[in-house]
Amino acid sequence: MSIQTDNYDVAIVGAGVVGLSTAHALQDDGLKVLIVERGEVGHGASFGNAGAFAFSDVLPLASPGIMRKAPRWLLDPLGPLSVPPAYALQIAPWLWRFWRASSAAASRHSMLAQVALMRLARSETHRLIGAANLNRMLVSDGALELYESAEELAASQPSWNARAAEGIEFRHVVGGAIEELQPGLSPRFTHATFVPGWQSIADPYDYVRALAAGFEARGGKFLRAEVSRLAPREGGVDLHLADGTVLPAGHAVVACGAWSKQLAAGLGDAVPLETERGYNTTLPPGAFDIRRQLTFGGHGFVVTRLSSGIRVGGAVELGGLTLAPNFRRSEAMLKKAKSFLPGLDTAGGKQWMGFRPSMPDSLPVIGRSTGSDRVLYAFGHGHLGLTQSAATGRLVADLRAGRTPPLDLAPFRPDRF
Repeated sequence: MSIQTDNYDVAIVGAGVVGLSTAHALQDDGLKVLIVERGEVGHGASFGNAGAFAFSDVLPLASPGIMRKAPRWLLDPLGPLSVPPAYALQIAPWLWRFWRASSAAASRHSMLAQVALMRLARSETHRLIGAANLNRMLVSDGALELYESAEELAASQPSWNARAAEGIEFRHVVGGAIEELQPGLSPRFTHATFVPGWQSIADPYDYVRALAAGFEARGGKFLRAEVSRLAPREGGVDLHLADGTVLPAGHAVVACGAWSKQLAAGLGDAVPLETERGYNTTLPPGAFDIRRQLTFGGHGFVVTRLSSGIRVGGAVELGGLTLAPNFRRSEAMLKKAKSFLPGLDTAGGKQWMGFRPSMPDSLPVIGRSTGSDRVLYAFGHGHLGLTQSAATGRLVADLRAGRTPPLDLAPFRPDRF
């Protein structure tokens, strides 16, 4: 066993968008920060997401409506929500908690917590992007959610009413107004909702790499290594690496996404974290004239224009970390996208699968470990890691410094289950 002599104020486990945003917030406090990453920077869920800052997505996936849809979806192995048979028994406890979280009262509790986090996310994201001189990457084209009937739009109205109550701007459109917002759609989409304030990043991987470069320019360091466990001690915490090295730090932040569960368990925190396996296909930039993000909610996927191409992705496969990818899901989404956008050129696409860390109530884990106040958690954001990354960084920095956070963190505490 060897012991590193450099003693960092904070060591962050995970170099995705949440870990990097947290690193910037900690550097704002003048701290010496190290990021430990076992793979390449930004190559997890941060690499292949849709690039959206979904500040208006305040409704949790765990909701009364989802339980009506789930049985039909689960019968389709390529549908918007699936559980591979080989994983069904293992995920049963998580699904039970998800069912409990989908009650009207529990879902509203999660929504109110999400609203507060999204308010902070909007302001902190713009602050971080401005401070990092990355405004050139911000895209403000809005988003269009599409429906195949007036009945489908009506069924979604409660969710829009909830957004309206929080001051989120949108408008319902039909007919020619849809064509103006996005030419070339199949006529099967008769109704839509336009969210003008929706923003995105030109490319999520480019954004993460820019944050990483800025972190290093401010004196931050990266270490490529695997952390096997965390050992709190008086005045700090030791990171035990897989190669036997012990790395001392004043505080540690666990921000390694779907792989965070094991480190938390080693500290006595039985966090019910699961893995949504997300799939996509990224087509060449000229594949279609996408004007803004298109959401096909009834089919569980989106189509996004990025600087690197047209990305078709989404859906939820609750399949853990070890099962082989099922790229038939990517192919099924691409086939649907072709029928929804008849002019879409589906040649030359690159498939991808990533792991979204998800909690049953759709809320992330942000707070101190119950095993040590020297270890802070920042994981479990599901589909909203990019969206909530800057806010999470701000909250972690406030906790480490002993400042009162700008929102109630009780709904996000690691021991809430």
